[in-house]
Amino acid sequence: MNGDGIDPVYQPSQPQPAAASQPVAQRQLGASAQPPARVLAISVIIPVFNERETLPEVIRRVQEQPFPKEIIIVDDYSTDGTREMLQQTPWPENIHILYHAKNMGKGAGVRTGVQAATMDIIIIQDADLEYNPSDFGVVLRPIYDGVADVVYGSRFLGTHRSFMLHHYLGNKFLSLLTNVLYNNILTDMETGYKAFRAPVLKGVTIRSNRFDFEPEITAKVLKRGYRIYEVPIYYAGRDYAEGKKITWRDGFSAIWALVRFRFSN
Repeated sequence: MNGDGIDPVYQPSQPQPAAASQPVAQRQLGASAQPPARVLAISVIIPVFNERETLPEVIRRVQEQPFPKEIIIVDDYSTDGTREMLQQTPWPENIHILYHAKNMGKGAGVRTGVQAATMDIIIIQDADLEYNPSDFGVVLRPIYDGVADVVYGSRFLGTHRSFMLHHYLGNKFLSLLTNVLYNNILTDMETGYKAFRAPVLKGVTIRSNRFDFEPEITAKVLKRGYRIYEVPIYYAGRDYAEGKKITWRDGFSAIWALVRFRFSN
C-alpha cells in the first residue's frame, strides 16, 4: 500500500487454487468464489433503465453468488417493458423493487438504493451484463478481510472485451485527472463495480443524478481518506448498437464533477 491509501491490486494473504472456468480476476488473485469465514451480508443495488433483455439474467447471476444478500432494483422509469416485467414477476423475498416516477439517471437510482439498503456492505451492479456477478468474491474480499473500506473493480487490470477507442481514451484521461487532483493512483475511476462498507456510502450525500455519480463518489471517499483497493475484474463492454447509454457529454460532466467536488461537497 502506498501513502495515499490505495493498493492497485489486492493480493489475499492465503491464495486458493482457482478453477479454469472462473473469471480471470479470480484466477489472478487466487481467490475462490466462496465467501471468506468472516461473512457480512451485502446489499446489491441494481439501477436499471430499459434493460428488459438483460436484467433477468443479471438477477439470476446475482442470486447465485454465495453471500447473504438483499437485492435492491431501482427502475428509472423504463419504457421498454422492464417496468412491467418487474411488476408482473413474483420475486423472492430478498428482492426489493423500487420505482422512479420519472427518468432521473444512474446517480439518482443509486441514491434511492442506498437509502433502502440495510446490510453491512453495498455493491453496485449494472443491469446490462457488462460486469459479471461471478466477480463478487474478488471485489468483496478486501472488505471481508478488513483491509479496505471501498473496493473498485478495475476493467484495465483484468480481462476485457476490446474497447471503443474514444471510450478507452476517455476513461484513461478521467482516471489521470482524478489522480492529479486527488494525489492517487487509481486505474479505473469510472468503473461500474464499486463496493463500500455501508456506513461509508451512507455517510456521503450523493448529489449527482446521472453518470457523474462515479466521479462524485470517488472524489468524496478520497477526500475523506478511506482505504481504497482496486482488484482486476472481467468486463464485457457494449457498443451503442447493443444499448450502451453513456456518451461524450457525460465525459464533460465527469470532468466538471471532479473539479467541483475537489473544492466543495
